[in-house]
Amino acid sequence: MNPRASGRRVLVSGASRGLGRAVCRAFAANGDRVAVHYGSREDVARMTLESLEGAGHGLVGGDLSDPAGAAAVESAAAELLGGIDVLVNNAAVNVRHPLAETPYDEWVAVWQRHVAVNLLGTAHLSHLAGRRIIEQGTGGRIINIGSRGAFKGEPDHPAYGATKAAVHALGQSLAVSLAPYGIGVASVAPGFFDTERVAPRLEGEEGVAIRAQSPFGRVASAQEIAAAVLWLASPEAEWASGTVLDLNGASYLRT
Repeated sequence: MNPRASGRRVLVSGASRGLGRAVCRAFAANGDRVAVHYGSREDVARMTLESLEGAGHGLVGGDLSDPAGAAAVESAAAELLGGIDVLVNNAAVNVRHPLAETPYDEWVAVWQRHVAVNLLGTAHLSHLAGRRIIEQGTGGRIINIGSRGAFKGEPDHPAYGATKAAVHALGQSLAVSLAPYGIGVASVAPGFFDTERVAPRLEGEEGVAIRAQSPFGRVASAQEIAAAVLWLASPEAEWASGTVLDLNGASYLRT
């Protein structure tokens, strides 16, 4: 039941730009067909779609914070691609909310939003795609995008750090339960990497401090993270199922 090395049917959530776009491009360049998911930025997602090599790709829109929305996204992707072999759970929200500065009502709303998208959206898509892959009987992969912040701590973004830690734990539980069906599940835990959204933070003194987090004196590119995702989805990476792969340039070490 080991999955194919190329020609696979891949759903990437949160793929309008940034890491999601880089992941879509990596799979398309590998000869796979990609369903590009977006939440609200269809115009930006279409730019991602138009940048992909090969044919047979398409757009899938929907709100993953709603269980019915997640079901509709998975169903639409499967219809577009003729099934699903690989799911990449990239969709996430990350809103600043330090406890000392955030009013309680806002705190509650932010936490609910993070849990709904980052954790439950990932869990629901994983269930739907996992069951579909089981029914197909072909084996497959589920790759979760976690975060260094799950280990290092996120003082200004505690809900983000907590939900990403939960995503890591979810992936390990699913790795054990889905292995008998030939489905490998793994997570990546990136440190800071360059995208359009965070580009302003890499300017000036803040940028110097961020780059200094790594002894390499730089941040990662989205393409470097995408390359690791592509490898974890490969047939050769089956034995990496259950792993949480640190991708932080030695900026945070754990044992």
